[in-house]
Amino acid sequence: MEITTIDMFLAYFEKIREGTNRIIQVIPKDKMEWTYKSGKFTVADIIRHIAAIERNVFAELALGKIACYKGCGKELADGYEGVLLYFNEMHQQSLSAFKSLSNEDLDKKITTLSGTETKISSFLRALIIHEIHHCGALCIYLNLLDIKTPSIFGLTEQQVIQKCNN
Repeated sequence: MEITTIDMFLAYFEKIREGTNRIIQVIPKDKMEWTYKSGKFTVADIIRHIAAIERNVFAELALGKIACYKGCGKELADGYEGVLLYFNEMHQQSLSAFKSLSNEDLDKKITTLSGTETKISSFLRALIIHEIHHCGALCIYLNLLDIKTPSIFGLTEQQVIQKCNN
């Protein structure tokens, strides 16, 4: 997807976030600190990570500022409600930052944390890819817990098979 306007990006990003929120809604409160293996992200860590990277790396660099990611631990937000509040607040702050960009800003170049120079439009596309990647991780975590996951972006596999066989 080529991002040519801020409005296009924001609309698409909100659709992606809707899918993320559908996944988060099925996480049991008592599983937020669950992980499949010691030393790996917990469910809550993944949610905090999505929020912290969005706000403290993508929004900051898109505005021409310095990235300030410091991890995704409990010190950012703890407990089910606290994690969701943090997730939503970071998103609102990021949206405010992104809305301040002009369409012309999308062609400006920034330097990513890895030292790569890229257009802001390409960088924002990477934000969407990052979120989708972690949505997939959340789905795997939930599947390991035998929790049915919702369709993220449309029909489930079974719905596609059913439609194709009618």
